Amino acid sequence: MDGDDIARLVYLGLFATVIAGALLLQMRHRMSELARGAAIWVLIFLGAILAVGLWEDIRGTVSPRAAVNQSDGTITIPRAPDGHYYATLDVNGAPVTFVVDTGATGIVLSREDAERAGIDVDGLAFLGQAATANGTVAIAPVRLDSIAFGPIEDRNLSASVNGGELDQSLLGMTYLQRYARIEIEGGKLVLTR
Repeated sequence: MDGDDIARLVYLGLFATVIAGALLLQMRHRMSELARGAAIWVLIFLGAILAVGLWEDIRGTVSPRAAVNQSDGTITIPRAPDGHYYATLDVNGAPVTFVVDTGATGIVLSREDAERAGIDVDGLAFLGQAATANGTVAIAPVRLDSIAFGPIEDRNLSASVNGGELDQSLLGMTYLQRYARIEIEGGKLVLTR
């Protein structure tokens, strides 16, 4: 526990004391209501402390991270609670979170992710078309300088920027085919170079 944590704890203690004092003064004639109100505030306070203390564990469960084994080029991606596999790769040096999509032909970036990767989206020509589950969308071809997944880096890859609404960029087969094996076992997607 560092100085900032102690200061936060002191602040929260003072805040709780002020609230408790105000409740006591307001409800001094109705002690049973005061006890019930105090119990509720104590539970809220303890719940907040518990949530803050367990945030790292909760975040790991809600948004699991891919594990990269550098020695043998194996990447293990845990299945997310929604049933999909998500991976964060560095595209042109910028982190981009993809949904791993074996049904997608290529690498498809959302407009926001393309901008984050340094692509001038306003200067693109959205002349191509792609068939999606939501219908046909306009796409613009781009060339990515680099894509890095942990220590594994590929250069000069073709991709597309989606001209329509795309919540999540897609990591399709033009990238996945670079791996010798793609397996799903025990709720994990395993990519092996």
